[in-house]
Amino acid sequence: MTVLSVSRRTASRRNVARTVRALGVVSASAALTIGLAGSAAACNINEFSAEAKCVGDKGVITVTDVDPAGVPATVTVFLENNGADEKKIGEQVVKGSREGVTITFEEDWQPNAEYRIHVKAEPYVDEDIKPNLTTPATACKEEEEPPAPSEPAPTPSDSASTPSEDEPGTPAPSEPEPETTAPAGTSDNAPSPSVGESNLAETGADSNTGLIAGIAAALVAVGGGAVFFGMRRRGANSDS
Repeated sequence: MTVLSVSRRTASRRNVARTVRALGVVSASAALTIGLAGSAAACNINEFSAEAKCVGDKGVITVTDVDPAGVPATVTVFLENNGADEKKIGEQVVKGSREGVTITFEEDWQPNAEYRIHVKAEPYVDEDIKPNLTTPATACKEEEEPPAPSEPAPTPSDSASTPSEDEPGTPAPSEPEPETTAPAGTSDNAPSPSVGESNLAETGADSNTGLIAGIAAALVAVGGGAVFFGMRRRGANSDS
């Protein structure tokens, strides 16, 4: 009896020990699961979102944190250029809530610009919001086009002197008549006559040479007739 009771007590103790160990393993697993779930619920990059907006004619970038645990997170915004940080726009700290907390960065962004938003909430988050933020294709303030240059109005002299081709019945401008007089410089370019030619001209066309020649021819004819009749008369006298 004594041996049997001792064996039962030993078995009972072993069962209790096994049960305690099992409960310890279950409790540790539950604690680990709860701890991981609490860490995941504390802060996550998926709880952050960014957007490019317009406030009047100015551009802004907003970042919203919906972390229900309200873990402080540092948000930094960078302007990207060909995959590299060109300029740091700003940095702010946000404590999220279940309803969401929004912070604003004043940035007069250009259309289709790219921004990188980095979130750091130790010891949970240290990464960028994916994908990068791309601004809308339309700017907040539309640029005014410069007015087209106006054509100068025609002056009265131009409109009076230039007839319109579209108006019917407009007389065509008359062509200039050719000049009949010789150019003024013609006499200067012609060679001047020599001294001898000038004397001959003065004794020829400008004198009475023709009249004198006619009288001389008449006198020659009269003289010839007188000689002819004189010789004939002398012959008749010699025959008699």
